[in-house]
Amino acid sequence: MATYQQMIFLNLPVKDLEASKNFFAKLGYTFNAQFSDDRTASMPISETIVVMLLTEPRFKEFTKKEIADSATTTEALIGLSAESRAKVDELCDAALAAGASPSGEPQDHGFMYGRSFQDLDGHNWEIIWMDPAAVQG
Repeated sequence: MATYQQMIFLNLPVKDLEASKNFFAKLGYTFNAQFSDDRTASMPISETIVVMLLTEPRFKEFTKKEIADSATTTEALIGLSAESRAKVDELCDAALAAGASPSGEPQDHGFMYGRSFQDLDGHNWEIIWMDPAAVQG
């Protein structure tokens, strides 16, 4: 019997969908055309994580609340694991080269290493590597 893998769909409002798609493409991500249109871009991160980039008007259709102003408010910290310290640096360096802003100083605890950036819309992404031996205890 196969084990059910629960998925995460992270919906993010964006001001300029094409600019956001170009930004994330420069980080190596692709888009699922089946679940994308001129107001939405479906960006698989892994088999169980999908980021949905939504134009602000499209995002507003899913909530009665105001959209957080990510220039002044942190609505979430999006943490993604990386397979190595080098991959943390590779992804963060690519993000900065593509127009992201740095967000805080790198964190190096020996067994865990992370860096962060803010994407074009000010969403905070934290890229983290943890030594598998430390996780196993």
